[in-house]
Amino acid sequence: MTVHPPAGPRAFPAAPRATGADAERPRSRARAARTAAASLLVATALAATALPARASEHDPKRAAHPLRVLAYAVHPVGVALDWLIVRPAHWVVERQPFKTIFGHED
Repeated sequence: MTVHPPAGPRAFPAAPRATGADAERPRSRARAARTAAASLLVATALAATALPARASEHDPKRAAHPLRVLAYAVHPVGVALDWLIVRPAHWVVERQPFKTIFGHED
């Protein structure tokens, strides 16, 4: 004698469904695993294709040029003048009535 399973949509009782936070856990864990795997794959691809970094080569002939040596000495003076004279002057000129007098535009 052959036994046939019952037919139709109600043939087997449905498994109870989880609700609330329990229902989201398996999905969120699967999503987190896929995200981690994709991130690892991208990081591996970037690391594998990265070019080695090199420092620029120092050229003693160019670095010892007299104007370059002078620039090393004069640059801090220029920065000090910028902070002590030019920036405070700009702060004054950008306020009224000086803004109108000097024609400062925003």
